[in-house]
Amino acid sequence: MRIDPNQPVKPFVEDADKRPRTGGVIFALVAIALMLAIGFFYLTEHRRNDRRADAVTGAAQSVDDAARVMEEGARNAADRLR
Repeated sequence: MRIDPNQPVKPFVEDADKRPRTGGVIFALVAIALMLAIGFFYLTEHRRNDRRADAVTGAAQSVDDAARVMEEGARNAADRLR
């Protein structure tokens, strides 16, 4: 291939129709990842609330157990005084 010094040099311009269209694919992947992340956070929030409820129930059960022990102790002390 010979270059003619008298002919003007044309800059290389890629044809827009020949380029691969990756913008839509990238957008779709980002949208899917965003939907998955939002779904994950909703699911874990539900579990987190369940764990909090379990913790509160466990704490209330501990208080109830302690009250029963105190009741038995008071009853035993009252029986001894009679």
